[in-house]
Amino acid sequence: MTFAPAPGSFATLTPPSHQATDLTQGGILAHIHLNGQVYSLRITRAGKLILTK
Repeated sequence: MTFAPAPGSFATLTPPSHQATDLTQGGILAHIHLNGQVYSLRITRAGKLILTK
């Protein structure tokens, strides 16, 4: 099956990739804004990611 994004959609064949430590600027917390909402991305001591609203 081949993926073909709909015309005018924001879908891409290869999504952007980011290092979590770049988003947190070397720390453990980053705020991500989407549609007027603020989400928190946190890196745990175990090296897992938690995204909360």
